[in-house]
Amino acid sequence: MKLLQTNLHEIETAVELEKMISENANVMVCCGRMGPMCLPVYDVMEELEEERSGIKFAVMAFDNPEAAVIRNAPECRGFMGLPFTMYYKDGKVAHATSSIQNMQQVTSILDKQFAAKIG
Repeated sequence: MKLLQTNLHEIETAVELEKMISENANVMVCCGRMGPMCLPVYDVMEELEEERSGIKFAVMAFDNPEAAVIRNAPECRGFMGLPFTMYYKDGKVAHATSSIQNMQQVTSILDKQFAAKIG
């Protein structure tokens, strides 16, 4: 049951998240709600998904109990604003951000964290 109305793959369980991270070198997961801080990030991800085939993009509903794996991650300690966005490289957290991000901010992080294997 999809909780977020996006065109992105929606992760529903912590096991599914772990599987995606372990099977893909570059993963961006946005954990949020259908709200004003999150929607612009989903839009950026939808646009980038078409351009960056070497990166898996996904969303996870912040209020889903299974999202505790992101909400409680050490990298998210102190985060106040939604969404919590996690960037995974080779199975490990490479970067994490909170609150709204624009296209330039997201692409800057993607270029920095995933540059070695894009293409």
